[in-house]
Amino acid sequence: MKKTVLVAMSGGVDSSVAAMLLKESGFTVVGVTMKLFGNQEIGASGKTCCALRDVEDAAAVARRIGIEHHVFNFTDAFRTEVMGRFAAGYAAGQTPNPCIDCNRRIKFPLLLRRAELLGADYIATGHYARVKRDADGRYCLMKAVDVRKDQSYVLYDITQAQLSRTLFPLGDMTKAQVREAAQAYGFLNAKKAESQDICFVPDGDYCRFLTMEMGVSSLPGDIVGRDGRVLGVHKGLVRYTIGQRRGLGLAAEHPLYVVDKDVERNILIVGAESDLYIDAFFVEDPQLSSISALTGPVRAAVKTRYRQEEVPAVLSPDGNRIRVELASVCRAVTPGQAAVFYDGQVVLGGGTIAETRAR
Repeated sequence: MKKTVLVAMSGGVDSSVAAMLLKESGFTVVGVTMKLFGNQEIGASGKTCCALRDVEDAAAVARRIGIEHHVFNFTDAFRTEVMGRFAAGYAAGQTPNPCIDCNRRIKFPLLLRRAELLGADYIATGHYARVKRDADGRYCLMKAVDVRKDQSYVLYDITQAQLSRTLFPLGDMTKAQVREAAQAYGFLNAKKAESQDICFVPDGDYCRFLTMEMGVSSLPGDIVGRDGRVLGVHKGLVRYTIGQRRGLGLAAEHPLYVVDKDVERNILIVGAESDLYIDAFFVEDPQLSSISALTGPVRAAVKTRYRQEEVPAVLSPDGNRIRVELASVCRAVTPGQAAVFYDGQVVLGGGTIAETRAR
């Protein structure tokens, strides 16, 4: 019997090629475009990843390769679980990663639920990652072959149940090969540009979105040095993130950087660049993928940002958290971002950076 797979089709080249590859492999493919928000819901105009053109592009590809295409409306869940969490994170002084929340709370669980209702065997996306089974039968999330496009960082918390029913057709391909395949298939989106911004903040103006659309407070307050001296006035804590140098409006003998936020007192704390480097931190809400549990110290490589180089570390259980001790100092480790743990090509898991004063 042919297996049926629901393919998340965003209208971009990656998911389009993923759908075609699966059809060529003998699957019964059903294309699905997830409506997550509309421009009018975020006070935006112009291009976003949920624009009408993207739906039309996905539908056009589906027609060309001869598969069904549906649009699923997940706008309410997206506003609560992604946009709402993004706003709450900034309000708490963090710098969250909404792409991780979207994968964890919207794309994979809701798409799998629809797959079950429709009797499909698998779901698939155009992410650059791979899934393998180890000798014990456990599903392992792995890096993509194309290291420049690898997206395992934003997929670290996919569960075993989800991995067992998820396909990543592009995991063994490079981006150049995907575009070549799209041109060979005659897809009109073969040269379509990739979105570089957070999808619901297409103009990159986080402060406008947070204050005007999500009602996050952004009141001025003191900028203080590490010694407690008041150095100036900030324009609202949501405008700043750890490691930021520009936009502080301070005159000083040496460059100053944002090193911390005190949300309760509405204070922005600045210091020298050397103050940005730490050698340990804690992770909360840990999600383990390719291992079942962390029962003692484990050596791993850690990324604290999507495009950051991995740093050797030791992971140790600490109640409901994980303590990460780095082999070398790391710059601007930021609460709210994800720390993802690797063993070579295999993703061990990860969690949300919670505390960075763990020297």
